[in-house]
Amino acid sequence: MEKNYHFATIEKQAQQDWADNDRFKVTEDPNKEKFYCLCMFPYPSGKLHIGHVRNYTLGDIISRYQRMQGKNVLQPMGWDAFGLPAEGAAIKNNMPPAQWTYDNIAYMKQQLKTLGFGYDWSREIATCDPSYYHWEQWFFTRLYEKGLVYKKLSEVNWDPVDQTVLANEQVIDGRGWRSGALVEKKEIPQWFIKITDYADELLHSLDNADLEWPEKVKIMQRNWIGQSVGLEVDFAVADRTETLRVFTTRPDTLYGVTYMAIAYNHPLAKAQCEQDPTLAEFCRKISQTSTAEADMETMEKLGMATGLYATHPLTQEKIPIMVANFVLMSYGTGAVMAVPAHDQRDFEFAQKYQLPINPVIQAPADFDWQSAYTHVGTTINSGEFSGLDFDTAFARIADTLISKGLASKKTNYRLRDWGVSRQRYWGAPIPFYLNQAGDTEPVPDSDLPVRLPESVTVSASGSPLKHMPEFLHTTNSATGEAVTRETDTFDTFMESSWYYARYTCPDNHHAMLDERANYWLPVDQYIGGIEHAILHLLYARFFHKLLRDEGLVSSDEPFKNLLTQGMVVAPTYYRDNSDGSKTYFNPDNLDIQHDSKGKATAAICKTDGLPVTIGKTEKMSKSKNNGADPQQLIEQYGADTVRLFIAFAAPPEQSLEWSDSGVEGAHKFLKKVWHYAEKHQTHIQSAQSAFPLAQYGNTKLQNARRLIHQTLQQANADFEKQQFNTVVSACMKIYNAVSDLDGTDNESNTLRCEAYHILLRLLAPITPHIAHALWPALGFNGDILDTPWPQVDDSALVQSEIEFVVQVNGKMRGKIHASVDAARETIEDLAITNENVQKFIADQTIVKVIVVPKKLVNIVVKANP
Repeated sequence: MEKNYHFATIEKQAQQDWADNDRFKVTEDPNKEKFYCLCMFPYPSGKLHIGHVRNYTLGDIISRYQRMQGKNVLQPMGWDAFGLPAEGAAIKNNMPPAQWTYDNIAYMKQQLKTLGFGYDWSREIATCDPSYYHWEQWFFTRLYEKGLVYKKLSEVNWDPVDQTVLANEQVIDGRGWRSGALVEKKEIPQWFIKITDYADELLHSLDNADLEWPEKVKIMQRNWIGQSVGLEVDFAVADRTETLRVFTTRPDTLYGVTYMAIAYNHPLAKAQCEQDPTLAEFCRKISQTSTAEADMETMEKLGMATGLYATHPLTQEKIPIMVANFVLMSYGTGAVMAVPAHDQRDFEFAQKYQLPINPVIQAPADFDWQSAYTHVGTTINSGEFSGLDFDTAFARIADTLISKGLASKKTNYRLRDWGVSRQRYWGAPIPFYLNQAGDTEPVPDSDLPVRLPESVTVSASGSPLKHMPEFLHTTNSATGEAVTRETDTFDTFMESSWYYARYTCPDNHHAMLDERANYWLPVDQYIGGIEHAILHLLYARFFHKLLRDEGLVSSDEPFKNLLTQGMVVAPTYYRDNSDGSKTYFNPDNLDIQHDSKGKATAAICKTDGLPVTIGKTEKMSKSKNNGADPQQLIEQYGADTVRLFIAFAAPPEQSLEWSDSGVEGAHKFLKKVWHYAEKHQTHIQSAQSAFPLAQYGNTKLQNARRLIHQTLQQANADFEKQQFNTVVSACMKIYNAVSDLDGTDNESNTLRCEAYHILLRLLAPITPHIAHALWPALGFNGDILDTPWPQVDDSALVQSEIEFVVQVNGKMRGKIHASVDAARETIEDLAITNENVQKFIADQTIVKVIVVPKKLVNIVVKANP
């Protein structure tokens, strides 16, 4: 074997061997336990970032480990290829989004291969491929037939320049993120799927014992679904025939209602705007503000009286009806009963507009009422319902209102139906026609897939599909009628909500899924960032239940075990600009000084020689210019080094702080592993037939073997817990144990052979290339990919001899070795007669000898008189 560790050659050869022999291609085998490991697939942005590399490294470690456990392992990869960024890049680079996307896929695929990830590339999918979205379109028409899909007018953020709908986060200070135009609120037809029909199941199946997810993710899902039990209460509108219906979870505060708040586009508000130009102008202004939840929490509360009053259902008092910017027509009934004494938002609004604040829940005597008292408690100022606790007040007030026909019990969800249509080009076309009578009808199966034209030039003036007669106008093959195609495309969450299932049978061109899906599903291990803990996971869970109810899968949940890996973070370096902004510097362009612990203490720009400020440690990003280029790292150190550092630097669920010195340390360890193997290659090969020895005549060898198997025992437990950082520590301990052997006798070589037989298998999931090369070079049989996982030899753990520290008057003076079953008197005698100990007890009187079992002997002496 080569004397030096030539990682580039080693890794290229290993990857070529794997590719030539289809080593990761897998088929269904009912005689083997299956294991489906999946990382969230990437958007083909053009280049892998280190966050990708961490995610996929963790997945590959798990997959390779499970394969060595004898399981039938599926690990696929594909591309979340649709989306708005491709349109932006296409406009910038003057090329079709399809070309940009496919070029990026080719480059990123090659990057993944250079990292040695064991993917079954025969199952590769790209969501922009018609063979993929064909079945998404087909399934959508099935949902429509079942009444789970509908189209309705819905208010959206409309960019009048880009001629497109914007998500709330794309509206910045009331303007479109790309065009800068003032955003308008506009009602347009939108497609929805009735996820609310599954709200209860989505909530309660989170408690399924088989769903091994982090509790924090379950909590996020529960909060997003947002189940609340309460009353729908009708307030009559004074002097009118309408009623104002509101939902409340706090009927115990009903006597504290001092105003009603409605959305600017509530029917009552619209009617009043026709008569009141001032109110109409106010409603127009607030219609342009953000409706993003985070913005609404912090924005100034604005309102205006409508001139209408509601009648309190219990007191008959007249209550003013206000238009308020914190009420949305798309949420609930578009109206709320405001109880300012016991709701902070209502409190702030009431203070601003000098509306009454009437406490109806007993607050502590020292409560200063500078804010709302939001706790439950005993009712006060509530007529016949005063003096009641929450549950009693809820029940009695509810019964009273229900008996009068003014309320009904209701379970509500924060969750809204899923709006799946986007007025963009680069997405899967929604499979519907508009016929000559103006009716919407699903595209028949024979006309699927509705292909998205790919040779298209995109501009900033809206979707080109609206201006393509060859796409717009067609014939419905089922009726022979001339029809117009729907030009909206699917939300990209649609594609990412079922891709995991299509991986099981991507070669089936006649059905969405087949029986292979039930062999592989659910996914045994799903890996991805915490930022996907709500919407992606919720939509995928919903989609899976839809697939189940269509008879396409038999399981209830898509992902059994979820690992949300932490972020990759790194120090930032910057200079302040005169306008208050910052210019960030990449570490590669700086000379950085570090302290003894590797922490940066000073930074100088290589270009101008001037100092740069060391900023906070933050998530690696382009904006902070603190990213590490995976390709550059692979070229400099090799894929195995990058993988080893990622595994070693932090537990998977925690943030990983990038460290150049840590990467160098990982590389040095692999070089030592290689050099030791090369040095002792013939010794290890010669011992192949001898190991393992049950007994070694040399105590040092016995202790070394025990340490190796103790370390293996801990490493096996840590692999199961996915604590790969401590597995790497175990590998280092085993290496250190064997590198301390100085003899080349048969017993020493046999232990070297056993140690490397264990070490390489522990390293194989983490650093597969070096393990692939060293395994045959040292004479071990077969391919390490197919070699069973190392098992602990319990006999090696049996300790025949124990080392004792010997102290004299509490100070260490020597060490002794005694048989594990030695009598106390024997241990004392060995300690007292130890040559070095004798120097400190000679001519002194031994007062007593303290023996701490399996640890130490302390000899207490005093000077002779």
